[in-house]
Amino acid sequence: MERSRITKNFPFDALHKYLSQQYEGGLYSYLENTDVAMTHLTKSECDNCVDVLWNNYIDTAKKEREQENSVINYQDAVMPIWFETFGSKPFGEKSLFISLHGGGNTTPSENDQQWENQKKLYTIEEGVYLAPRAPGNTWDLWHRPEIDHMFDRIIENMIIFEGVNPNKVYLTGYSAGGDGVYKLVPRTADRWAAADMNAGHPNDASPLGLRNTPFTIHVGAKDSAFNRNKVAQEWGEKLEKLQNEDPNGYIHLVKIHDGKEHWMDGEEKTALNWMTQYTRNPTPDRVVWWQDVVTHDRFYWLEIPKDQIREHTKVTATRDGQNFDIQTNDYKNVTILLNDTMVDMDSPIKITMEEKVLFEGIVPRTIGAIARSLKRHGDPCLIFTGEVTVCTDIQEDQRKES
Repeated sequence: MERSRITKNFPFDALHKYLSQQYEGGLYSYLENTDVAMTHLTKSECDNCVDVLWNNYIDTAKKEREQENSVINYQDAVMPIWFETFGSKPFGEKSLFISLHGGGNTTPSENDQQWENQKKLYTIEEGVYLAPRAPGNTWDLWHRPEIDHMFDRIIENMIIFEGVNPNKVYLTGYSAGGDGVYKLVPRTADRWAAADMNAGHPNDASPLGLRNTPFTIHVGAKDSAFNRNKVAQEWGEKLEKLQNEDPNGYIHLVKIHDGKEHWMDGEEKTALNWMTQYTRNPTPDRVVWWQDVVTHDRFYWLEIPKDQIREHTKVTATRDGQNFDIQTNDYKNVTILLNDTMVDMDSPIKITMEEKVLFEGIVPRTIGAIARSLKRHGDPCLIFTGEVTVCTDIQEDQRKES
């Protein structure tokens, strides 16, 4: 087995030269294709590159995003935000609670009032409590495609400006906000430490993506509109079945509040403390990825080519030491993203599917991989330093039939 070429003297002067210049499309897009992008790095060189590039990311964000402390923009969508900080946790150790208001398909003034209510709905002991105002006034307030991107931006900014721990980010929502929690969290589960759904309806959401994200549901026993009470019980049964089949995943708590209708008189507030016992694991040993109608090309340490992505498709991957196993009937190509917290990157890894070896060898650490991670998410815990794409031999006709 051929060992990767390792550069003993990485040209850090060249890297700093790149950082000092402006590039059309951004620095990280440029770094993906530079002459040093595929240079193989030692662990210490890689650690230094990650530090340099992450600090550059922070410095750039501080220069460009200061005005985003009150509003987030994405394409034509505008999302005002309000937040308050509680407690005295050090910078970098604070929790973040994003709290979604209700309302929906009503007047802007009614949704504004719902936002004002949400600002004061909960008080936390520690961290940043942030209430965004939905960009629109439609029934699907919180699960439109732009919301995923805007929440990514909020989380990045709270990490950089407010000292939030990226592994202590929580989502809660009430009524239409609860609808959003049902829909958003399974498809963006790698962003959240835990989530809390209150008095909402899942529509066509699936709980499959919640394998590594603790999820709690609170609904009034008499909240019969849209069958919220019955659907909450059904989701509890689905999560229970998933956990029985996968005992190390699908942590959940479902509470149907006796005698309560749509308003639970604050009984659901216990969910906040329930969530805080959990911390996100950004590199879990098993990933279950289900594509919703809003799709993504990356989830935890998995990536799919954008031209192959389709809604309602699935990839499952497990990691045991240096060994990975993929299960899918939907994708011809799957990329495994790697870093030194997951595996020994100076030793070979093996990737299999149905006992067939798809790859065996050493995956190099590269600046290109680091740059691609930062281009996707400004999350220091989701920086991957190596990547390998495998072919599963799933053909186009098989994909259409699956």
